[in-house]
Amino acid sequence: MTAKTGAVIMAVLLALYVALVGWRAVQFIGTGEPVAVAMGIALAVLPFIGAWALWRELAFGIRSQALVRRLEAEGGLDLGIAALPSGRPDRASADAAFPRFREAVALEPGSWHAWLRLGLAYDAAGDRRRARQAVRRAIELERAER
Repeated sequence: MTAKTGAVIMAVLLALYVALVGWRAVQFIGTGEPVAVAMGIALAVLPFIGAWALWRELAFGIRSQALVRRLEAEGGLDLGIAALPSGRPDRASADAAFPRFREAVALEPGSWHAWLRLGLAYDAAGDRRRARQAVRRAIELERAER
């Protein structure tokens, strides 16, 4: 299963969940009982939070994939990180190459290319949180460049 397929399946499941919770909220509010109405209002908020979270994650995925494709088209995607036979990056190789990407960002803090490569290096090293932060910064910089 590809990442795109997984994202679509999760989006459909979340949409189904949001619809069911929304319907249950309407049912609670319709009873007129104060406690049920309060629960219904609380449940009515959850679908909006879920939809916002879904949109944010899908938008991040779409934008980051577009930047990766653009970087690849420009010939800058090869990070020089060795891969295991499974195709996953070798963490030791990623850790060894990491200072080069951090230095590139320090030299060119306004370059979305450098930030995206740093994010990919963080991802290869297994640090997903920092990878997402770096890729988000790359997206902001690329957007400002346009």
